[in-house]
Amino acid sequence: AAAGILCYVGAYVFITYDDYDHFFEDVYTLIPAVIIIAVGTLLFIIGLIGCCATIRESRCGLATFVIILLLVFITEVVVVVLGYIYRAKVEDEVNHSIQKVYNGYNGTNPDAASRAIDYVQRQLRCCGIHNYSDWEKTVWFKQTKNNSVPLSCCKAALSNCTGSLTRPMDLYSEGCEALVVKKLQEIMMYVIWAALAFAAIQLLGMLCACIVLCRRSRDPAYELLITGGTYA
Repeated sequence: AAAGILCYVGAYVFITYDDYDHFFEDVYTLIPAVIIIAVGTLLFIIGLIGCCATIRESRCGLATFVIILLLVFITEVVVVVLGYIYRAKVEDEVNHSIQKVYNGYNGTNPDAASRAIDYVQRQLRCCGIHNYSDWEKTVWFKQTKNNSVPLSCCKAALSNCTGSLTRPMDLYSEGCEALVVKKLQEIMMYVIWAALAFAAIQLLGMLCACIVLCRRSRDPAYELLITGGTYA
């Protein structure tokens, strides 16, 4: 179950970041998500090993289980550290690239970057970098010469909005930069909290396995009862 949830969190981060990938250039920002998916996959295999080792009370199997869990625990600590590092870098990345993305907007022939801007403005209910007036500085605005912003700036409740700057009350007033940074930082926090939560589960697993190992080492006469009523 823990493995499945970890993989889901990692996949969610990948899918969501894909909608915002034009606003940051550092692909290493996704490293925590990659690691947490790998950990989730590995954790499923480790869980099976741990269950088999516990049922058979194999000292070798349990010792291996504890060592692997320890390595996974260390990996999750690394994920938490990287998550905090890249969470802090998100703002710098967005600040560095967002102006270039908006300058590359092409409303007539939308490319991937243009679709990303329209998606973000509709999804986050924002317009422009700091506000809708930022569109006046873009190449697209100067070329169209119709004194309007993209329709994605229009408030969702309005059906007759044309994006005209003569009716600013029809447009979202908040800029997208701060909201994109906030959204990406929230996503990274999901990774951090997931890694912390399941690191705690790993500690519990290691503790339980160590208890079984200690019980066996204190009782050398203890032998495993196997099928058929005979002793090993």
